Amino acid sequence: MGKPKNSGRKTDGTFAPGNSHGGRTPGSRNRTTVAVEALLDGEHEALTRKAIAKALEGDTTALRLCLDRIAPPRKDNPVSFTLPKIESAADAVSASSALLVAVAAGEVTPDEAGRVMALLTAHKNLVETGDLETRIAALEGAKS
Repeated sequence: MGKPKNSGRKTDGTFAPGNSHGGRTPGSRNRTTVAVEALLDGEHEALTRKAIAKALEGDTTALRLCLDRIAPPRKDNPVSFTLPKIESAADAVSASSALLVAVAAGEVTPDEAGRVMALLTAHKNLVETGDLETRIAALEGAKS
């Protein structure tokens, strides 16, 4: 049997350095983007003024374009409910319980709760890491 073919990939499936297999070089720009920018070169102000004029005349497409640039639609809304202070892993459990109560009461949607829970989990991990660092430092200090 012959040697297995080297695909140029690392164990995680991504290409190893120097094995991009013909992809674009880092920092290069898409040809279409470059071509569009060349076409619009020096015309940005005139096009913007024309879009505004059309919007003011009642062109709903131009109006939507202008408004989307001035005030883009929000992709996320703030969530407002009370959480206890989180200084320990046990506090994170209390906070997740409070979050579940808020979902049950209809104050927070399950989707919003999922995103907040991800934040709580990340924060709990940070708190636990800080606690471990403190405990290790104390143990090392006791050895000295």
